[in-house]
Amino acid sequence: QVQVVESGGGLVQAGGSLRLSCAASGLTFSTYAMAWFRQAPGKEREFVASITASGGWTFYADSVKGRFTISRDNAKRAVYLQMVSLKPEDTADYYCAARGGSSRATAQGMMGSFGPGGMDYWGKGTLVTVSS
Repeated sequence: QVQVVESGGGLVQAGGSLRLSCAASGLTFSTYAMAWFRQAPGKEREFVASITASGGWTFYADSVKGRFTISRDNAKRAVYLQMVSLKPEDTADYYCAARGGSSRATAQGMMGSFGPGGMDYWGKGTLVTVSS
């Protein structure tokens, strides 16, 4: 049984930092591209960042570029999202997603062409609240 579990969310002041973690089990983690998405109240789920199976390529939404960093540790079956210079508009539920495939195109496709329905697995999310 595949499980994808996010952690690390919480309340932080604007300008602060948080590090989200996502632990995956029940799948061959090193063959999956991974991504973070977020969904704010009343808004659609949106792409945040993705990383190839090997960790060699990363992709970011323009709104987080330069502030967020996605990384992974295949030995630990984990993916991370380091967030700095947080803004109130970053407030959202943050979700971890996995899609099978080792190519650069797989991780790049998680930016939009696959759509949320194109992910193989989703976590249940972790809430990030940024106060002004």
